[in-house]
Amino acid sequence: MSNNKRNIYKKKGDIIKNLTRNILQEFNKNPKQIFNYKQIASKLKISDTNGRNQIIKKLTELKLHGKLEEISHGKYIIKDLSHYFEGIVDITSRGNAYVICEDLDHDIYIPSRNLNHALHNDLVKVYIYKRKKNKKQEGDIVEILKRAKTEFVGVLQLNKNFGFVIPDDSKMYSDIFISERELSSAKDGDKVLVQLKDWPSNSKNPFGKITEVLGKPGDHDTEIHSILLEYGLPYKFKDEVENYAAKIPLEITNKEISKRRDMRKELTFTIDPKDAKDFDDALSFKILKNGNYEIGIHIADVSHYVQENSILEDEAYLRATSVYLVDRVVPMLPEILSNNVCSLRPNEEKLTFSAVFEIDKKTHIINEWFGRTVTYSDQRFTYEDAQQIIENNTENPENNIQFAILKLNELAKILRKKRMQQGAISFDKTEVKFELDDKFNPIGVYVKESKDAHKLIEEFMLLANRKVAEFIGKRKNGTPTKNTFIYRVHDEPNIDKLTALQGVISKFGYKINTDSKKHTSDSLNKLLKEVHGKAEANMIETLTIRSMSKAIYTTGNIGHYGLAFDYYTHFTSPIRRYPDVMAHRLLQHYLDGGKSPKIEAYEEKCKHSSEREFMASKAERDSIKYMQVKYMQDHQDQEFKGIISGVTEWGIYVEIIKNKCEGMVRIRDIKSDYYIFDEKQYALIGQVAKNIYQLGDEVTVQVKNTDLERKHLDFNLIE
Repeated sequence: MSNNKRNIYKKKGDIIKNLTRNILQEFNKNPKQIFNYKQIASKLKISDTNGRNQIIKKLTELKLHGKLEEISHGKYIIKDLSHYFEGIVDITSRGNAYVICEDLDHDIYIPSRNLNHALHNDLVKVYIYKRKKNKKQEGDIVEILKRAKTEFVGVLQLNKNFGFVIPDDSKMYSDIFISERELSSAKDGDKVLVQLKDWPSNSKNPFGKITEVLGKPGDHDTEIHSILLEYGLPYKFKDEVENYAAKIPLEITNKEISKRRDMRKELTFTIDPKDAKDFDDALSFKILKNGNYEIGIHIADVSHYVQENSILEDEAYLRATSVYLVDRVVPMLPEILSNNVCSLRPNEEKLTFSAVFEIDKKTHIINEWFGRTVTYSDQRFTYEDAQQIIENNTENPENNIQFAILKLNELAKILRKKRMQQGAISFDKTEVKFELDDKFNPIGVYVKESKDAHKLIEEFMLLANRKVAEFIGKRKNGTPTKNTFIYRVHDEPNIDKLTALQGVISKFGYKINTDSKKHTSDSLNKLLKEVHGKAEANMIETLTIRSMSKAIYTTGNIGHYGLAFDYYTHFTSPIRRYPDVMAHRLLQHYLDGGKSPKIEAYEEKCKHSSEREFMASKAERDSIKYMQVKYMQDHQDQEFKGIISGVTEWGIYVEIIKNKCEGMVRIRDIKSDYYIFDEKQYALIGQVAKNIYQLGDEVTVQVKNTDLERKHLDFNLIE
């Protein structure tokens, strides 16, 4: 501890700040140790008489409150460890928090005064107590076990010899103090990346160091980089990673080909988005003499190039996923690999990892084969190209690829129908896409829907993922193996969330049946089908997805509820997902006759991959919000029809039907009446005229304010 911090207690008569918390922290670090006031004073670096007297008084108070036990005169030990729990902090918009503990069936409320400098998503130790009779249970954070993040993006406000960074993150409730020597080259008003260095117990603000100057707020690249860094997602590769990737041999040697199944002569093609540069997967198609089809799902063999214990492996694991923002892709692998060496580009030989199936006309799997291959893509299709072939539906046996696409589409529809009958849920949610000019300004918004060409690719990727997982995880008699593997699992939805969803959709005349697993999935599919194309569709689809459990990676298989698969993995996108690389390695390990490796290291990697995927999805959503706000800046004079998509005590959220942009109408801006929030009705109710603004109502709005930095829209209600 520095002299400056040590001296803060030595002014005569000063009341020592946070003394209760600091004393409990020392006892918590050593829960079995007995302390007297002198030992506590020594640990807290308090040496004056006034400070020691405060400690003596505080120890007595803590004994009276039942937090400490006096073993003998003046000697204390921490009491009743059953009141202490570990959990994750969830900061609310009002600055209070809840701690979510796995060991409890409820969350612990933490008033802001009891946060002890804990931040959103920190792992903490919390003491639970009841403040008064019949009052709700509250907690006091006594120790921060692990910070969720130590870097924040914000805007620097500079004074003469110091500054404060105002964080972009709404969950970060304190500005960060920057001393003169930690300012780097940042200027007043710059958007910066700041690293937390310290948060003294007596300080209102944490201390930080500026590590990167991103640019001026509002600048396009500055804001996009800010979004990525806010979630700990790097936007560029280090030079040493790029240099390592550039030295990887690109030539496919005859020696390497001899180790693989040669499928270069099979009819092979890719179907991807028109702006795609990394082609993970290709399909091959052949009619066998017995009338069955041989269908190959060929995946880029990333694990051949990304070797374990290499700098490239470390970087791929760190990132764990590519990030798909509105205006760019931030790849998991350097461009020379993601867009060139590994990408299954047309008219090029590629090293692949394949799942090859013999399938009859009813999609029964007659034979299956997994292994490393070498392939040659004959043609690249966009989804639009393939969709046109499907819609024209004219079979031309002389055009082999056209014939293959039509046959694969027939088989995909059968596979999809089977999944739906087995209880899969059809989440064909519309996607908001932007037309951008050459400066990345949004000049148009359109909604992209999943068509047959998308579903064709989806079904065969699902088939490969499912069959690889079954091959490793399931014996022929149907019982599980004990082989360590990477599963993509999706738990059944929580009944409380489904009940809440029912409460919302009933306002629109819809209902779901949760009597059984099959009834639940059937009624959810019915709901999604009924709302499709309606004004409230996007809102209800979003709420339905939120009612589901999150899909995660794990070594412990529980099946995939949403897809209705007992075994499922991610095998088909190793260019953009690290778990797929692990799945490839493990599959080859078992094909080579290897024994099951230890599970612990893989489970840790699964957890990391799930966390990075979650962060990437948040960044992707933020980039969409940013573009929506940017788009609406040029449409401030227009009136738009919208649907009330949320109701809160401070206003209503409205989603514009035409472009899916969402903004808020603040309750204070609705002038026709005095409105209060009715939580049961999801409504604002006027107290004089009794007019109601309810979830799902159609309203007309106009842009009031656009805030690019906060990615927020304010609307005026046209009454």
